[in-house]
Amino acid sequence: MKTQKKLHWKKAFIILALFTGITNEMQAQNQIIPIWNKIPDQIKAVNYKENESIKDGKVQSTSMVSVPTLSIFLPKDNKPNQAAVLIFPGGGYQHLAIDKEGTKVAEWLNTLGIAAFVVKYRLPNDKIMKNKSVGPLQDAQEALRYVRQNAGKYNIDANRIGIMGFSAGGHVASTLATHYDDKVYETTSKVSARPDFALLIYPVITMVNEVTHKGSQTSLLGNNPSQDQLDSFSNEKRVTAQTPTTFLVHASDDTVVLPENSINYYLALKNNNVPAELHIYEKGGHGFGLGVKDTSKFWTRDCEEWLKVHGYSNQN
Repeated sequence: MKTQKKLHWKKAFIILALFTGITNEMQAQNQIIPIWNKIPDQIKAVNYKENESIKDGKVQSTSMVSVPTLSIFLPKDNKPNQAAVLIFPGGGYQHLAIDKEGTKVAEWLNTLGIAAFVVKYRLPNDKIMKNKSVGPLQDAQEALRYVRQNAGKYNIDANRIGIMGFSAGGHVASTLATHYDDKVYETTSKVSARPDFALLIYPVITMVNEVTHKGSQTSLLGNNPSQDQLDSFSNEKRVTAQTPTTFLVHASDDTVVLPENSINYYLALKNNNVPAELHIYEKGGHGFGLGVKDTSKFWTRDCEEWLKVHGYSNQN
């Protein structure tokens, strides 16, 4: 009897230890921190509440974001001086596809030995921000500064921090890539907000009427944007020789965000002698995340190769 009891307690202890280890690992993988101590140009709106869509216990998408956060995903084999990527999910500046274009992507990057940070950025709205057109850029700049400043804490090389954006999140990412030096909020930080590389997946790039995603344009700039606003946030017009090296993906049959967004950005990079790689797949439509049954399912393979060639992947 005593032997059985001992075995029972031993088994219980092992299960508890395993559970604690798993829980600790999950906590390390899914730590969520606020981006700001004090959100700039904030307007307090008591009835403005974040709205999450949850399925099987996982947040699929969220809207009405007023408090931006970083979700931290570290590789299991957390090596020193690893690369990091900040991920900006899409959703037309109306919601964030936080699972398909955030969590799942972070987990994939972790398998390549890359630290990942999913950025839940504020969605532009006059009710919560004084200038809604710069709200997402404010969050993007501060998120990158935070990761760079805390690189040692997360075993990250401060000179290998990239960004990744999907759809409208691609507009946030390409805005950061081309407006990283813009002074859009008061800060005493001397840390650069310039990304070292960019991965743009079926991105919204331009605000030019003939090519832009109209929903994203309206959400960010309103119904009657000025020509200055259209030019400023058409990021293909803002590329310089200092714009980060970029990997671009689009599907030729994307009718939601036209492939010209990626094509024109690639040409601007090329014309400024910025190293860039563009993949236009025959099929895939829009919003294919990590890939669908058509040709777009191969983009992650090509991206892995690009990351490896540029020294960002820790994968053997």
